[in-house]
Amino acid sequence: MIRGLYTAVSGMITQEAKQDVITNNLANVNTAGFKVDNLATKSFNEVLLSNRDKIVNGKNVKVNLGTINLGSKIDEVATSFTQGILQNTDKETDFGIEGRGFFVIERNNGINKERYYTRDGHFHVNSQGFLVNDSGDNVIGINAQTRAEEPINVNVNSLNQSNMMLVDFQDYNSLTKIGDNIYSGEGQQIAANGNIKQYSLEKSNVNVTREMIEMMTVMRTFETNQKMIQSLDETLGKAANEIGRI
Repeated sequence: MIRGLYTAVSGMITQEAKQDVITNNLANVNTAGFKVDNLATKSFNEVLLSNRDKIVNGKNVKVNLGTINLGSKIDEVATSFTQGILQNTDKETDFGIEGRGFFVIERNNGINKERYYTRDGHFHVNSQGFLVNDSGDNVIGINAQTRAEEPINVNVNSLNQSNMMLVDFQDYNSLTKIGDNIYSGEGQQIAANGNIKQYSLEKSNVNVTREMIEMMTVMRTFETNQKMIQSLDETLGKAANEIGRI
């Protein structure tokens, strides 16, 4: 019975984590270039049950009764990098990626400048004339003359997709979301199968209908585990009272 409580509680914890992921997906349904997350779960290792009720030659011997599973646990949060729909915006500083690849941005974290990656091409020009994202991070391009990787100076370069730097990764599992719709990662290389389209943005790949169905399923599963805990708690309470009477 105590094992049943552990199983139900582990189920509630897992469903609560799923709810958080779904909520974040729905909150970013209108975020350009956002990629949907999915929570993967796995079961705990099965536990072998045994007792020593059997008596052989006057001694209690161990008898294996079988195995029992103690519920589910969180495995990982996996991001789906499927292509989002490209939507025309008629805005010069909007860029969408068709196919594989990521824009490169440079963030000044006090002392060092660090580079991150994003599919969100909703850019604008700051007061210094550089192309930046919504957080004010510089968008990195390739200088047509020197081939140097540097922030895009709109006052010097004509603003078009040929200025943009597009990189890709062999293994997207190496990418980590760090907030602000950007990723950290290693092993980047110049993208070979990506195409940048100006005057457009890639919409998020969140399927609202699917997420709503998942949310209702999670809520029902959570409530089922909750009722199971209440039932087990009441049963344990009755058992304790009976033992007290005896």
